[in-house]
This record gives sequence, structure tokens and C-alpha cells, in this order.
Amino acid sequence: MLYLKEFSLPTEKDEAGFLLSYPYQLEMKCYNHNNVYPFKLFPEKGLERLTFEPVTILYGGNGSGKSTILNMIAKKLKVQSSAPANETPYINDYLAMCHYELEVGKKKLPEGSLRIASDDVFDMLLELRSLNGEIDRKRKELFEEYYNTRETPMEPLRDLEQYEDFKRRIEAKSRTKSTYVARRLPREVDGRSNGETAFYYFTQKIRENALYLLDEPENSLSPKLQRELAVFLADSARFFGCQLIISTHSPFLLAMKGARIYDLDSRPVSVRRWTELENVRQYHEFFAEHEAEF
Repeated sequence: MLYLKEFSLPTEKDEAGFLLSYPYQLEMKCYNHNNVYPFKLFPEKGLERLTFEPVTILYGGNGSGKSTILNMIAKKLKVQSSAPANETPYINDYLAMCHYELEVGKKKLPEGSLRIASDDVFDMLLELRSLNGEIDRKRKELFEEYYNTRETPMEPLRDLEQYEDFKRRIEAKSRTKSTYVARRLPREVDGRSNGETAFYYFTQKIRENALYLLDEPENSLSPKLQRELAVFLADSARFFGCQLIISTHSPFLLAMKGARIYDLDSRPVSVRRWTELENVRQYHEFFAEHEAEF
């Protein structure tokens, strides 16, 4: 499914017009801003326009601009995003020069469209770890309570105000430690590994019929889970009406059938087959060198 058909970045002429303008020069003198990000990033790459397929992949090394493009798309189209993005005072000026075109017949992006960055997944993992840490602390307190209660002699129930404590003491003396603690302890939020939890995060966040901007979703995932994620994403695009724009280094995601891949390391930026990419070629050469060991 296509929702976003095309996204245009400022041309070299557009950028030069802004950078040489009087307001910008005045601001430079007043505030000494040397960082003009995201200006000057893409004209040298010859990148002015991206056209999209149901699955489009942005490939490139660190600093190539693939995350920047996702951020610009999210901001320009007001796609929901939780993780903060790199910003400078010139973001709004830059966005004013960006343009987009939706697929014919589409007046707006569907509800639920979402940008998911590595920071979103990492923050979720930290939150789960914190919650489970609190549960561990509570568990230790309940263990201590159980032993203390069993060792304290029972006293007759004298009034109803003592009923709850009396009932707890009976339970401690009549039940095993694990049963006593389990009845009082919140269930652990997640018993999966970081990678399994990250994979589960994507399967829960990505729903039907929406645009998803995914920034290096392979982070934290083992090769096996990366392959499973690639299948899940391909099925989401093929059968469930999703459009995906993904920045990635993962050969498993790059190999997704039918994906349009922009190589942001090439000059000018060009559309390439996944087997032509430098990162993938390095893997291929490495395994070819060790083929006899398999």
C-alpha cells in the first residue's frame, strides 16, 4: 500500500538562497551559530527527491543522513513520534523548503502512522527493567514477611480490626512460601530477553493500514530475530496495508523482496540492489573466505 508517494528536499539553490539571506547572516552575527544542520547535508550527495514503494529502505553509514530523512518526513507530515530528534534553530526553515506528495486519492496519512526510533525501544526496555527491579524488591520483602509471620506465635482473634492480619498469619502458616508470595506479588511485566522484548515491541506497535518510519529496527535483535522481523514487516506491507520507510544496515532487512533501496553512501545517491551494497558485500566476502570452515 502507498500513502506517501514522494518527498522533496531543498535543492542546492534553495539552500544557498537561505544561507546567503540577510536574516540568516544577521542571526549568525548575533548568535554565532556554526551548525546549520540539516542544511548542507544532502546537496553534495545529489539527493533532492525520494520516491517510495510499499517498502523503501534508506541505507548508509553513520552520518549519511538516513535518520535525518526519517525525522524530516515525520515532522513535515506530523507523524506521531515519541523519541526526540536532533534539532537546530534551522529545522523549521529547512522544513519549509521540503515538499511531499501523497498517493493519488489520499488527502492525508492514515491515523496511527508512526515513527519508531531506537530510543523508543531502548526507553521501553529500561522502563521494564525498572518495573521488574521494583518487583524483585517487593519479593524480598514478602519472603521476609513470610518467615517472620510463621515464626510468630498465633494469638486469638479479639476484634474485627485484627481480622486481616489474623487471616494473613493463617495463610502464612498453611501455605508454601511460593504460594504466599505469588498471591501478593504483581506479575513481572516481561520475562523475555532484550531482543525478544524489542521484537515484541514492533509486533505490537505496527498495526494495519498506516505509514511507519522505522529507524534501525534491527538494534538489540539477534540475526534470527532480524530474519523474523523482516518476514513480519514484509507481511505487514503485503497483506495488511502498511507502507514502511526503514533506515537499516541489516542484510536481512535489506534483502526484503521488492524493497526500493537508496544508497546514501553513493555519490550521487542512487537506488541499488541489496547485493551491491558495501555492507552486504563485506559480509559476503567474509563468509566466502571462511567457506571451508562450514
